[in-house]
This record gives sequence, C-alpha cells and structure tokens, in this order.
Amino acid sequence: MKVVVVAGGVGGARFLLGVKAALGLPPIGEGPTESPHEISALVNTGDDVWMHGLRICPDLDTCMYTLGGGIDTARGWGHEGETWTVKEELAAYGAEPSWFGLGDKDIATHLIRSRMLRAGYPLSAVTEALCDRWRPGVRLLPMTDDRVETHVVVDDPDADGGASGTDATPARKALHFQEWWVRYRAELPAHSIVPVGADEAVAGPGVAEAIAEADAVLFAPSNPVVSVGSVLAIPGIREALRKTEAGVVGISPIIGNKPLRGMADACLAAIGVQTSAEAVGRHYGSRQTSEDGLLDGWLVQSGESVDVPGVAVRGVPLLMSGVDATAKMAKAALELSGVDVD
Repeated sequence: MKVVVVAGGVGGARFLLGVKAALGLPPIGEGPTESPHEISALVNTGDDVWMHGLRICPDLDTCMYTLGGGIDTARGWGHEGETWTVKEELAAYGAEPSWFGLGDKDIATHLIRSRMLRAGYPLSAVTEALCDRWRPGVRLLPMTDDRVETHVVVDDPDADGGASGTDATPARKALHFQEWWVRYRAELPAHSIVPVGADEAVAGPGVAEAIAEADAVLFAPSNPVVSVGSVLAIPGIREALRKTEAGVVGISPIIGNKPLRGMADACLAAIGVQTSAEAVGRHYGSRQTSEDGLLDGWLVQSGESVDVPGVAVRGVPLLMSGVDATAKMAKAALELSGVDVD
C-alpha cells in the first residue's frame, strides 16, 4: 500500500507514528526492508527560516526526529537530552533574535543543512541525506525545493501609538511566521497570512508522483492554515490531489471548537474560518461537489455533529494520547479512504 500524508510539525509527526503502526510497521525507525507498504509525507516548509546564518526547517526536523527516535517527547520538538551552551553564549553577545532558541544538538542538523544548501544541493536532497542518519521509515518530501516563507500581517507592535495616517489607521507590519508564533505567541491579531514565494514555487521532486500513485491520501491533524494550507498553496499540488484516484481523507485538528495543539484558532480567524471541525472541513471542501474541494472523507471527534456537504463524515476518538490510540485513528482514516488495512 502507498500512503501519502500531508503534514505539518508536531501533530503531523505524531500522526505519522500512528500511520506506521496501523500498517504494521514499527512506529520508530525503518522497520523491515521487505515491507510492502510505502509512506510518503508531504511536509510543510513555509515555517522555514534563516537565523544566525543557519537554515532551520522546523516541520521537517520534527518529523525526522520523531520518526527516528530522537525527539524531545515532553516538548514535542527538538532533540532529547538537549543542551543550550550556544544559546547562552549568543545571549551573552546580545545576538538577535534572542526569542528563538537553538539547542546544541539541533544546531548540528542546521549546520549540515546550511552547508549543503550553500554548496548547491536542493532541500529535497539535503533532507534525504539527513534522513540517512535518522532512518525515519517514511519518505519525507519537502513541499518544494524553492524558498517559501509564511509571513503574517499584523498591526505594527513597534509603531508609535500603533497608528499612522490621517484616519489613525494602525500601522501594519509583516512578520515571519516564526516571530509571530514564537515571539508573540500568536497574540497579535493577524490581518492576513501569506506564504511568500508560493506562487512562483514548484512542487518538490516526487511530490506529484507520490500523490498520483497513492492508494490513500491523508491530511494529518495539522494546522489547516500554516501547515496543510502552505502545502496546498504550491502550484500543482491541489490539482494533483483533485485528480488522484486515491481517496482523500482529512483528520480534524479541532475538538469541541478548540485546536488540539497550538494556536490554530488565531490562524483560522485570519482567513475568516470559524474554529470548528465543520468549518475546517468545509474550508477544505468536497472533491465531489466543489470545483476546488479536496476531501472525500473527514474524521471528527466522536459525538460531534458535523455536516460537510459531499464529504463522508465519521466520528472517532481523535486524541493522540499514544501510538496505539493514534494507530486506531489512522486505521479509521485509511478505511474511510476506501482501502483495506487488514
């Protein structure tokens, strides 16, 4: 079976553990080389950023560390057993940005990536090389090799009085997503969220082919706007998803009108979508009844009443409390896509 998962960071990585387990593969590591199953993760790179001269790819690294057994499970990101000597030295120098912390082990990954990128290797090749060390058991495919960075337009927090112009219109400023998310904890209301560079980008190597050859395509319970949405913004990916013969099933990242993790509600508000499983399902839309819809099926939390026209909705437990619970959720998504897991 060939399964494609559209994924963001922590939620996407944990969901991939469950997909592997649902297919009888060990959640962490490569597993048996004779396995008939192949999992490809189309990973958001809109969160990527240059800091201190290093190229940082948070979602790719979170997936790689999680599936390779090196993640800090308490935080959900970064290395386990991390130390922070370099961060402390940067702070002693007064180096900015001070609000984004890089662990010592994590810096090694960024050094290798940055050196290879400067040598002319594309991000997809760099990711493949890094995965040789971690053996995640999943093909991690960057959504694009081109530079795409998500920016968030907010009222300028540094403007004098927060206003400018004759009508006292608040001055606005575009922040990199990481600054909005990490420094300001998404507390600055977003006027818009834009994946800068997406219009000119090209889907990464193997992305379109993976979608075309898939037996099932799953949207992980990742942020619909800045994770899954960034992947969908790359020209050709949405079209490939609409054309694939595989069933396309999404898993709601919203339970009881609250995001499972993070501040997805702030992102949804920026694009005018309510924070509810029904609203997000309708945002993705139906492949059968909408000209640009993407879903055939939509998994929501058990007991929730959700109507997404043209989409088969099923209620299952959605809390990823452990690998076994996540595997049951992934199995339900695969079955809803039309494939036989057993």
